[in-house]
Amino acid sequence: MRIEQLEYLLAVTRHGSLRRASEKLHISQPALSEALSKLERELGVTLLDRRRSGSRISRQGRDLQQHMVEVLEAVERLRSAAGDQTTASRLIRLGTVNAATSTLLVPAVRAFQEAHPGTTVEVVTVQQSDIHEGLQEGSLDLGLVNELAGDDAPVGLHGTELLHGRPVAVLPVGHPLAAQESVSIDDLRAERFVGMRAGYLMHRYAHRLFGPDMPSTVHSTDGAEMGKFMVAEGMGVTLLPDYSVIGDPLHRAGLITTRPIAGDRTVVTLVLRHRRPDQMPLQVRDLIGRLTRQAAGIAPTPTGLHPVA
Repeated sequence: MRIEQLEYLLAVTRHGSLRRASEKLHISQPALSEALSKLERELGVTLLDRRRSGSRISRQGRDLQQHMVEVLEAVERLRSAAGDQTTASRLIRLGTVNAATSTLLVPAVRAFQEAHPGTTVEVVTVQQSDIHEGLQEGSLDLGLVNELAGDDAPVGLHGTELLHGRPVAVLPVGHPLAAQESVSIDDLRAERFVGMRAGYLMHRYAHRLFGPDMPSTVHSTDGAEMGKFMVAEGMGVTLLPDYSVIGDPLHRAGLITTRPIAGDRTVVTLVLRHRRPDQMPLQVRDLIGRLTRQAAGIAPTPTGLHPVA
């Protein structure tokens, strides 16, 4: 049972329907319904009356409402007693899929460290699903993930969009394809390809781009950083969001370069996932602010990378 599930049910009560509650909570109606279904299975009661005209809280749900309110009030008292930990040292754990590490994450963490010398930021490289799970369970405080248009937001989490970019082909400098203004899908199919392992957005994007006709020679790796190293060492080409490459040390050193993919207009968004701001200590909220300001200061590029306005 998660605190968010109790809050979701009270939101349905407050707003009168599952649809209106999902709109106010800024999560999809199916995701809200699934979260409450899990709570129903755990408690062994029916909390929602699901009808064709819509879903509303059931009589059993109303009978349990006061107990849920008392639980949430107790949680708030606990948070108040713990305080914001503004003076004590603490650990902030941030999960990332290695997106915009050099241009966004490292500068923001450096500035944060100067302002909060007693706070440690631990950066954990994991897959997107692990980031969402860690945020929901409380083992992570923040998460940097890549998302495509139409992706559903994870239940109970908020998102701050930081950068919009485009998938690009990442090539070794001096590669024949680097002489072209853009590369085609057939160009990429003919190359040794370094793909992201299943669980990363760029794995999903590559399969969407190539369809059933994937490149014949495929290596796979975890995360953008190793993918860029493998490209720099001449092991193949890869696909990454432009904000994961532009400004990277290997890019600045002239070891790798990027080219747009001809005819592809896909937009990738770098999103900072987190819990509700009122559920976070001040240090975490400050780090969110620094990441947001750092993203706003990143200059647009010809490939389409630009900060979120």
